[in-house]
Amino acid sequence: MRGLRFIHRVALKPRHFKVYGSNLLYFFNFVATTSKSPALREAAREMASHHIGRRNGDATRFPPDPDADDITQLVLAGHSAEKHGLRDRALKARLRRAAEGFRAEEYLWFDPLVEPPPDDVPEACDCGAGNERGRKRCRGCRRKLSYMTRYRVWCLALTTAYSGESYGVRLGASYAEVLRWLPYLRPYRGPEGGANHDFYDAVYAISHLVYTLNDYGRYRLSPAWLPEEFEFLSANLSEAIARDDPDMAGEFLDSLLAFGRTHDDPVMRPGVEFLLSCQNRDGSWGDRQAEIYARYHATWAALDGLREYDWRGEKLRFPEVLPWLEFWAKGRKSRRAGRRKASGNGGGAEVSA
Repeated sequence: MRGLRFIHRVALKPRHFKVYGSNLLYFFNFVATTSKSPALREAAREMASHHIGRRNGDATRFPPDPDADDITQLVLAGHSAEKHGLRDRALKARLRRAAEGFRAEEYLWFDPLVEPPPDDVPEACDCGAGNERGRKRCRGCRRKLSYMTRYRVWCLALTTAYSGESYGVRLGASYAEVLRWLPYLRPYRGPEGGANHDFYDAVYAISHLVYTLNDYGRYRLSPAWLPEEFEFLSANLSEAIARDDPDMAGEFLDSLLAFGRTHDDPVMRPGVEFLLSCQNRDGSWGDRQAEIYARYHATWAALDGLREYDWRGEKLRFPEVLPWLEFWAKGRKSRRAGRRKASGNGGGAEVSA
């Protein structure tokens, strides 16, 4: 409850709500509709009802010449509003028409129909200039650019497609079209003592795969559907604790809860105790000197990792992808069986790939 009140105070500040209002409204909806605790549900509902009336006019104002980013932000605002019962059919129809004028690359940085998540997408430059794929130096300030990992590109594409499809406006590709590249990200490497620089983004790609498949806390997922992700999460929670990272620890716990683990599970308990030990006095989690998004996101993640869910059965938000998950899981079992058989044949045996 203290963490929930902290995020409420963040949302009360106009400068924060103007930038993060849609994201904050998502948060209040998820807590209000998925928490097992009646007190937590009711508090989140009351906070949401207070904030929904404060939606900034810019959040729903259709610009005269929108680009793909404008369309995406309007879709996110419309989707978060619909979750609170506010529907604007005229805006949605206009967004559907406008969205058709842009290519998948303009929404997602790549086209999932023709290529896997790339590793040549520049991170945003501090100067604010936009830079195309493959560019080595910023077109604005000429600084050397760093690149997003393929995990981060895919994660952002997956959440964008989830919001677009859930709202009813296609943002470059369907959810299934982005999901089809999941095997390309496997197998996952562990932290490797800090040598694996992709570890952080791999964690968040997996956690957001869980969130979008279980509709952000509504449904349980079977570990048999995502065996590699379940094993990765179960094996690496300790790394979030070692890094003193409550945001990451919360994402680990939240995702494992969706797979059926409980707070009393021996795998989970160290993470629970870690989060309970590092809450700030103001109710937040994370570095109190960090910028506000990092502060409230760490608090959001920690809350989701600690609260109990009112699950609505074992189900997928997009049931049409179940055959793919089962096919991939079956292929993994076959590969493992093949390796065991090869191992039993002795070192001199030849095994085809």
